[in-house]
Amino acid sequence: MFGIIRPCRHRMSEGLAASWLAHLCGLCLALRDGHGQFARMATNYDGLVISVLVEAQSTPGAVDSRRKAGPCPLRGMRTAPVAMGEGARLAAAVSLVLASAKMRDHVEDADGAFRRRPVAAAARTVARRWDRAGARTGGDLGFDTAVLLDAVGRQSEIEAAAGPGTSLLTITEPTETATAAAFAHTAVLAGRPGNLAPLEEAGRLFGRLAHLLDAVEDLAADTRSGAWNPLTATGTDLGEARRLCDDALHGIRLALKDADFAGSTSGRLTHMLLVHELGRSVDRAFGTGGCSHGTAAGPADGPYASGGNPYGPGPNPYAPGGPGQSPYAPGGPGQNPYSPGGPGFPGGGFPPPPEPPRRRGLLAGCLVYTGMCCTCELCCREHDDAWSGQRRDAWCNSCDCDGCSDCCDCCECCECCECCDCGC
Repeated sequence: MFGIIRPCRHRMSEGLAASWLAHLCGLCLALRDGHGQFARMATNYDGLVISVLVEAQSTPGAVDSRRKAGPCPLRGMRTAPVAMGEGARLAAAVSLVLASAKMRDHVEDADGAFRRRPVAAAARTVARRWDRAGARTGGDLGFDTAVLLDAVGRQSEIEAAAGPGTSLLTITEPTETATAAAFAHTAVLAGRPGNLAPLEEAGRLFGRLAHLLDAVEDLAADTRSGAWNPLTATGTDLGEARRLCDDALHGIRLALKDADFAGSTSGRLTHMLLVHELGRSVDRAFGTGGCSHGTAAGPADGPYASGGNPYGPGPNPYAPGGPGQSPYAPGGPGQNPYSPGGPGFPGGGFPPPPEPPRRRGLLAGCLVYTGMCCTCELCCREHDDAWSGQRRDAWCNSCDCDGCSDCCDCCECCECCECCDCGC
């Protein structure tokens, strides 16, 4: 799945994690029910924001927005409540059109397998089919996907005319227009006309962020392959791109403050995704952040203010010759048992590293891989790679927070907290 908002479940409370999964599964099932199994490939993390926005603006209890879905391998063969209704269907329509645009972009750039003519021809056929399907579903909901298709059509023309000195905002304009229309229509579906303007602004800035972050993440690969990239084409450095991203983040926060949400779990989920997680997506793309609990850095006036020394500006008692010198230092009373001559590993020194995992052949690896697929081990638990034997994370539990386990239960979002600077 693609998308810039990829939250770690360790940062969400149990209720928010369940709501996020309900919208993700709801989008996937809306694509399947409306357009067939193959359309589920268009499921993406950003598309579910549309479903979240519709539910967040709807009056709690006015309609039943959940249904029980059957077992799924990505949920460990468990049933679960999933989002349904107009929000999920609008998210499906938008996802189909945006996925078709992404597919066309790969064809035009001749990325990977899309260099082959049969693959490119098949991709164009699928893209046209998804355009029609998205237009059909959008029309049923009163949303004209022509604005999305027009934006996709103008994008290639704008990119072809771009050169050194061209503003990045000129290149991101079609994406901004498309996402602004999608965000604004959530207010129409929810019957909140007062939210139309702020959500249109939030959508416009979200589209800008999505385009810029995609360019930043692809910059290295595009430079190696010689593919077109807006940063390279316009001569824009990463500092300017980061400034534009930070401005967009600030604008989204202000726009959401002007919107009227129903105060449900989806309202808090909207805030968490579009304020907290979107900021982390920017940090991740620019390589400037991870989990806030991943380091021991404290406040500027805290005990770690002097470069991480908990003993303040004075001498470190554990420095050589200090009163708290390690007993395992050379000549100390607790000589390292693994040092030469020590009682540890024979001959001194550390034990040898463990043997590398044994590799399987192609056929044996395929058989093991098939078994792991059938038992859902690949997606539901840590496992050893079928061929290399290396330890792998579960597919549906990817985490960017370095294993923290207590990240943001301190904030149900909007009932926070001093854990964030969003002013909620």
